[in-house]
Amino acid sequence: MNSMVSSILNVIWLVFGGLWLALGYFLAGIICCLLIITIPFGIASFRIGVYALWPFGRTIVDRSPRGAGPITTVGNVIWVLVAGIWIAIGHVLTAIPMFVSIIGIPLGIANLKLIPVSLMPLGKVIVPSRAVLPTYRHA
Repeated sequence: MNSMVSSILNVIWLVFGGLWLALGYFLAGIICCLLIITIPFGIASFRIGVYALWPFGRTIVDRSPRGAGPITTVGNVIWVLVAGIWIAIGHVLTAIPMFVSIIGIPLGIANLKLIPVSLMPLGKVIVPSRAVLPTYRHA
């Protein structure tokens, strides 16, 4: 996808839901950072929030080509049980009305693309789409 199309889609995304999604992730990040033990979740929430603000032209990949370690896996399980499932449901519910119009279809797809990282944010990194190396696995 060229940068002009990505920019146009990002502006439309920002107006029709991206800003609210990002603010929700940022609020969750602030709350998580208030408690010392949940700071990794807060950092992950900020990272997803920035991605939710401007998703087109970027993609989510695993931080390590070998996959997540045991601590990251345990953290992701805790995240899914506490917040991830509700965030994923929110993405599905906001994607449905986006699919109603032709212009909204890419926005709905982007919303659904956020579900895997909203379920398991630890061990992921966000990179430009054109910079995906063969050592990364797509999330």
